[in-house]
Amino acid sequence: MNLIHKIKAAFQKEKKSTTKIVRLETISSTNDFLKTYSPSDGEPMTVAVADFQTAGRGQGTNSWESESGKNLLFSVLLHPVEVPVACQFLLSEYGALSLREALTDYVDEGSITLKWPNDIYWNDKKLSGTLIETKLSGGRIKDCVFGVGLNVNQTEFISDAPNPISLCQILGKEVNKEELLQKIIASFERNYELIRSANYGELSAMYHAVLYRSKGFYPYEETDGTVFEGAIVEVEDDGHLILRDREGMIRSYEFKEIKYGKI
Repeated sequence: MNLIHKIKAAFQKEKKSTTKIVRLETISSTNDFLKTYSPSDGEPMTVAVADFQTAGRGQGTNSWESESGKNLLFSVLLHPVEVPVACQFLLSEYGALSLREALTDYVDEGSITLKWPNDIYWNDKKLSGTLIETKLSGGRIKDCVFGVGLNVNQTEFISDAPNPISLCQILGKEVNKEELLQKIIASFERNYELIRSANYGELSAMYHAVLYRSKGFYPYEETDGTVFEGAIVEVEDDGHLILRDREGMIRSYEFKEIKYGKI
């Protein structure tokens, strides 16, 4: 039993949630909303959820396609002052593992992987993406906002995104979005114990255990168009992806310096 399962078992008799949920109809971005939000005392976690975002963002310059009212578009605000700034990628691991845990109530656990840095994949298709933004103060992480786009009930995608899929498409039926949101919030609440306990080694190990294409050699493409086959060695605490190519050379990449090739 890994640490997430132990924490879940320990929280069978859960305390009443202290998370505040802010419900919005249409907004430019739930991340932008929470970046200017002032939580009240005793509000350790805040969730802003919207029916539609006019400027929903993915990583970098990417946008996020979502049909109004069909998917879960939300952001989670936390204040992880315990996490060293140099290790803030651990927050990305925590968020991705928490999302994955909630989704395994709907689909086979073995089919859900985490594509570096924090996309949720069902087999070779993208189910969810997360944009994480942090605010530092006094050398600590004052605020961390997880902006999540999760494909739930959308059945047609018209953008040029290469491989989207929704839970509805996987299951062949619509999913209760509110029930799923509550499962995700509960997962984020429970698994924050991974951060509080500072058991970063086990957190990282769990992340690596469910990485997309974690075993074997696969094609990768650098920003200059160079294509090579590499195997994942590890993802470092600062988020760098470490690959080993066929010749045994070790290569290190920040996000957007490398992309996964087609097989």
